[in-house]
Amino acid sequence: MSIRIAEHVRDIPRSGIRDFFEIVQTMDDVVSLGIGEPDFATPWHIREAAIYALERGRTGYTSNLGLPRLRRSIADYARKKFGLCYEPLSEVLVSVGVSEAIDLALRALLDPGDEVLYHEPCYVSYAPSIVLARGVARAIRTRAEDEFRLTAAALEDAITPRSRVLMLNFPTNPTGATMSPGDLAEIAEVCIRHDLVVMTDEIYSEIIFDDGAHTSIAGLPGMKERTIFLHGVSKAFAMTGWRIGFACAPAALVEAMMKIHQYAILCAPIMGQDAAIEALDRGEQSVEKMRREYEARRNFIVRALNDMGLACHKPKGSFYVFPNISSTGLTSREFSMRLLSEEKVAVVPGTAFGPSGEGHVRCSFATGLDQIKTAMERMAGFVARAK
Repeated sequence: MSIRIAEHVRDIPRSGIRDFFEIVQTMDDVVSLGIGEPDFATPWHIREAAIYALERGRTGYTSNLGLPRLRRSIADYARKKFGLCYEPLSEVLVSVGVSEAIDLALRALLDPGDEVLYHEPCYVSYAPSIVLARGVARAIRTRAEDEFRLTAAALEDAITPRSRVLMLNFPTNPTGATMSPGDLAEIAEVCIRHDLVVMTDEIYSEIIFDDGAHTSIAGLPGMKERTIFLHGVSKAFAMTGWRIGFACAPAALVEAMMKIHQYAILCAPIMGQDAAIEALDRGEQSVEKMRREYEARRNFIVRALNDMGLACHKPKGSFYVFPNISSTGLTSREFSMRLLSEEKVAVVPGTAFGPSGEGHVRCSFATGLDQIKTAMERMAGFVARAK
């Protein structure tokens, strides 16, 4: 049957993260810094809200757009947290995680051959999602010396007459990069001048360190009308398995995304939607408690990596570090495979996040501090032998 598989699907590579962790699953006693998933359980008050909803028999379909009550909570949250104003009943769509919202937005926007620009290293699904929507993926390399920020000059150089969409993800998976308001203003000016639609994935926006503040490009002058704001409850609220994301955008774009969503998915699970209401309305203290713990872990792991001779910038957001391992003389995959086999520590090769990730590995500090300490001790021994 392989000859019957669509060419654009057949040529998409398997996820570099998933392939690597198929190997990890066959091993015992591995300390994993590879999975981008909070080690915290969903806060109890959020779980309790879902339990209460189940006890009341709330187990049916919802509107394709999502529960009106949840859409109001999303609009309120976007206004209070990001200064963004959206009409809850026409400019908000609830999706099955941000991943579905990305797919909906791309399919709603792209005609075959349209180009989508995105910064790299990046989350593993971006380029395949563009290809599956029959678009052309065009990566813009970001550099460690710029702390992996996207510059307006690099964006300008990448634009062609077929460029239609710019995808942003700040704070970034895998690098932890963030953008200042000034950085974003320069990007916005380029997007307006070239009439680009912006898809901004801000799933890590609550996880900001050093008393910093997150700015959304959707809130800059002239940007709301050309921006799809993508967010969800997975990371900040430790709700990965609930699979609730959302998109906020001009009504015409939400309507187009909803048409795809209603035929492909119908609606997000009502239990997750009820839990998300509680998270967005009353989850701030829980998020802040987890954020402080992530910051302490970040401080430790960055110091440990630099002390062992692996240059690593201090990320200002997310729960990832992206150290440079080129001083060992190993490729990213060689480093990761040998570290796994010799020390039973799992990190992700930087090339899983695009070719520009070569020379780096991704380490997640979403796992407990004790495990991070063990992993750093083992990695330090490995690096000393490898150099």
